[in-house]
Amino acid sequence: MSSGKRYTRDSRYITTRITADGGDGYRVEPGRYRLVVSRACPWASRATIVRRLLGLEEALPMAVAGPVHDERSWTFDLDPGGRDPVLGISRLREAYLARDPGYDRGITVPAVVDVPSGKVVTNDFPRITLDMSLEWTAYQRPRAPELYPPALRAHIDDVNDVVFRDVNNAVYEAGFAGTQEAYEEAYTRLFDRLDRLSARLERSRYLVGDTITEADVRLFTTLVRFDAVYHGHFKCNRQKLSEMPVLWAYARDLFQTPGFGDTVDFEDIKRHYHLVHDDINPNGIVPAGIVPAGPEPAAWLTPHGRADLGGRPFGDGTAPGPVAPRDAVPAGHNPMS
Repeated sequence: MSSGKRYTRDSRYITTRITADGGDGYRVEPGRYRLVVSRACPWASRATIVRRLLGLEEALPMAVAGPVHDERSWTFDLDPGGRDPVLGISRLREAYLARDPGYDRGITVPAVVDVPSGKVVTNDFPRITLDMSLEWTAYQRPRAPELYPPALRAHIDDVNDVVFRDVNNAVYEAGFAGTQEAYEEAYTRLFDRLDRLSARLERSRYLVGDTITEADVRLFTTLVRFDAVYHGHFKCNRQKLSEMPVLWAYARDLFQTPGFGDTVDFEDIKRHYHLVHDDINPNGIVPAGIVPAGPEPAAWLTPHGRADLGGRPFGDGTAPGPVAPRDAVPAGHNPMS
């Protein structure tokens, strides 16, 4: 993950796709695959949110790994007996090695596993959510929103590119910087972009168009972790999210939208960053409270006033229904739970 003194993300993903026509070797089939996530991980949280917004819970069942892992990979320690009840494995690494016994890259989430073979199909997180929108249409719920509408795709792609570079990944570049120079470069780029996004969102309820899109999902997963871990743990401390009025209101607006906040597990987020990153936190001390150094959990449910900007959260679609009990965030890990 690092190159010299500057953080570099290993982007060598398994890019096999699951498509409606099976053109890449894997065809969309309800119940055939298992989406493996950890609620701690922002990249996996994207998939959790999009799956729920589109109503793919029955077609694409989900396995939830625990928040703490070692160099051997994510574990299913939240399940009885420490094994995923469908895949029958204790570590996600087993599914990667089933695909490629010589696999030497990151064991990452989200990952989609082919249940019959036990093999990972893909861990290409940017593509996974787009394909949920584009390839799984036959199994989306009635009146699911369009998160990647054709007329806006080029604009969404542009926004996603800068948000990934300057926000999603920049917090990691700051947190894992090996020199003062590398840290300050990432820090400056991050807050410059947040200022630009704030100016944009002062005039518009959502990032692209007047409805929620893939772009909002990708920004939200960083913002919701900002005060809990990035502000202190990663030294992204010019301001807390709760001290940036526009972005804080935008994040609360999304949090209170069905499909967003009801997927967030603040306790898993806190435990993951403070226990796994032992180079940053060698004593393994986990801050007290669900959201250390940030707003109290109930603050996420306070009025945000964003509806005054107009917009239609789900466009011509509708909100998802209640969270299925098997997918619910544990009680006490979220102000909604």
